[in-house]
Amino acid sequence: MTVAVTTLPNGLRVLTDTMPTVETVSLGAWVDVGTRHETAEINGISHLMEHMAFKGTERRSAQDIAEQIENVGGHLNAYTSREQTAYYAKVLKEDMALAVDIVADILQNAVFDPEELKREQAVVIQEINQAIDTPDDIVFDHFQATAYPSQALGRPVLGTPETVRGIDRDTLHAFLHGAYTAPAMVVTAAGNIDHDTFVAEVERQFTGLKGAAAPKPEPAVYAGGDFREARDLEQVHVVLGFDGVPYDHPQFYSAAVLSTLLGGGMSSRLFQEIRERRGLVYSIYSFASSYTDGGLFSIYAGTGEDEVAELIPVMCDEIVRVGDGVTDAELTRARAQLKAGILMSLESTSSRCEQLARQVLAYGRPMTTDEVVAHIEAVDAAAVRDAVGLVLRGAPTLAVLGSLKNVEDYEKIKERLAA
Repeated sequence: MTVAVTTLPNGLRVLTDTMPTVETVSLGAWVDVGTRHETAEINGISHLMEHMAFKGTERRSAQDIAEQIENVGGHLNAYTSREQTAYYAKVLKEDMALAVDIVADILQNAVFDPEELKREQAVVIQEINQAIDTPDDIVFDHFQATAYPSQALGRPVLGTPETVRGIDRDTLHAFLHGAYTAPAMVVTAAGNIDHDTFVAEVERQFTGLKGAAAPKPEPAVYAGGDFREARDLEQVHVVLGFDGVPYDHPQFYSAAVLSTLLGGGMSSRLFQEIRERRGLVYSIYSFASSYTDGGLFSIYAGTGEDEVAELIPVMCDEIVRVGDGVTDAELTRARAQLKAGILMSLESTSSRCEQLARQVLAYGRPMTTDEVVAHIEAVDAAAVRDAVGLVLRGAPTLAVLGSLKNVEDYEKIKERLAA
C-alpha cells in the first residue's frame, strides 16, 4: 500500500497516497463539520462558509485566489455535506506547495468582508431557489426532513433564505474558530508526491489551527413518515426510503450490495421490472447513504400522474421480494459492480485523495483496497436477506412532489412492506 500517515502535534492528520507514474497531485482539507453541526438558527452556515472562504483572505483577494490556481493550470473547489466540508485542488506535481498555501490560506485567514458577504448571501439564496425549482433535487430535502424531523440531520445543506440572510460576519468567525480545529480536519494528497515533503509543507502552512476538538453533533434519530406536496409538474417525483446503517455497522457492505442489485444499474431488479417490463419510469435507482451514527436506504423514481398508482406498489413488492432470496448470478454481478467502481477509482488522483479523507473521518484510519474488496466478497445471499430485514425494521419514509391524486395511502404502503 502506498498510503502514509502522520499526525502533527496539534492533532491535524496528514495522509498521502503516492502514485509515481502520474504528473499531477490532488490535495485538500476535509473538515469533520457539516449541516448536522448547525443549530436551527444558523442552518446553512457550513455551506455559506464554504462560499466565503473563496471571497478573500488577508493576503489574497477573491480574484487572486482564482487567478493564482489557474495561472498554473490547476483548479480549486469545495463542497458541503451533512457531516463534512471539503476544500480541494488539483495541480501539476511541481505546484503542490502553491496549492497547499492557497487551501491553508482560505481556511485560516478568510476576512469575511461585509460587502462580499452580502453578495454571497444573495448568490446562495439564488442557489436555494434553483433547488426549489428543481423537483428531482428538492424532493430529497423533503425526504431527509421527513426521515430526521426536528433535528440538524434533517435540515437542508443550503439552509433557508431566512437563515442565510441572518448570518453575519461575527457568526461566521465564531463558527470557523469553534468548528475548524486541527483534530476535526484531515489533509490528504494523492498523486506524484513525497510524503515527508508534503507533511513539512502542511505543517508550515497550517499553523493557525487550534488543537481543541470540535463540538459533537446531536445523535441521529430516524423517525420516518409521509411528505406530499402537490405541484403542477409533468412528472411525479417519488423517494421511498428506510432507516439505514452507519459506516461502522456490520451490515454496511451488505446494504451496499443490496442497493446495487435492487437498483444500482440497468440489470438491477427495479430497472428491469419497472422500466423495462412495465415502462413506468425513465429514471429509477436505489442508494445507501451512511452517517457516523445512522443512515438511509432509499429509492428514487420519476413517473407520470397515472403511472404512479402502479409504481409505488411495485417498488414495495420488489423490496419485499429481495428478502425472499437472490440468485447467485445477480449477487455475483452486484459484487462485481461495487468492486469495479472501487478499482476504477484508483486510477484517479482526485478519487484516491477524497477516499483517504472519507475513510479517516468515518473509520479513524485508511483502509486498503484488499480489505474493502474482502468485505464485499464476504456478502452472501443470507447477508442480503438480513439487510432487507434490517432496512424494513422501522417505518418507511415517503416524499412525493407532483400530482398526488393517484399516490397510494401511506398506511397501505406500510402494509405492503410488512408483508
